[in-house]
Amino acid sequence: MKINLEELKQKLKQYNKKDIIITKHADLQAFVREVNLEEVKNNIINPEKLVYAQKQESQKLDKEKYDCYFAYSKHLYHRYALVLNGKVIIVTIIKINRDWQKAIG
Repeated sequence: MKINLEELKQKLKQYNKKDIIITKHADLQAFVREVNLEEVKNNIINPEKLVYAQKQESQKLDKEKYDCYFAYSKHLYHRYALVLNGKVIIVTIIKINRDWQKAIG
């Protein structure tokens, strides 16, 4: 389900780095894919690079799940699976080198 990107950006800007939780799975993915976790946190609290997001189904009413794409160039982007529930829980971190416009098309 597509969402209002500007609304999500405003939500993310309300968080601080201390509000961001990176799961063990996401931490391992970042390590293997050579993604800097500080950069990930900066993308969350300053979401200027956020170009696309899709809301995911959530089993719990107090949680919002999003699949987010942060563009660095036409061919490089980060994809994060996030859960918002008073904190930002980063479940998945993927660094992709291919045309992101086709990937989200």
